[in-house]
Amino acid sequence: MTTLTIRQGDPRHPQATALLEASHALMQSLFPAESNFYLSIDALCEESIHFFVVERDGDTVGCAALAVKDGYGEVKSMFVYPAARGTGAAGMLMQQIDSHARDLGLPVIKLETGPGLDAAHKLYHRHGFELCGAFGDYPESPYSVFMQKVF
Repeated sequence: MTTLTIRQGDPRHPQATALLEASHALMQSLFPAESNFYLSIDALCEESIHFFVVERDGDTVGCAALAVKDGYGEVKSMFVYPAARGTGAAGMLMQQIDSHARDLGLPVIKLETGPGLDAAHKLYHRHGFELCGAFGDYPESPYSVFMQKVF
């Protein structure tokens, strides 16, 4: 039986780094460079970032981060390996982000994603996210979809 576990992770751990690099490569293949807003591995290690990994039988198969901003949280680096999709890993990550944001007293969680990532959009909607306008330093762009969840 396959077991999924979630825990706080280290973006510099080799398995987490490989996962993040796969995510970055996918985003680079789908969107122009100026429309990729993923954080570097070093940036994911900053104190204001809470990084989580999902492991399947000890192997890292998914990750997500919660960036604490002024008055809100932002979901960053949400990615699950294709072979682990449909296992509940993404849902576990979203529940962890939600729970952690509430524990921190954040009133809203926001995210920026891209068009055409239909499975991700469905996941976010299932977890209470709705479309919203651009936020923070993001420009309006046809390559961005903005969503938020208000508590």
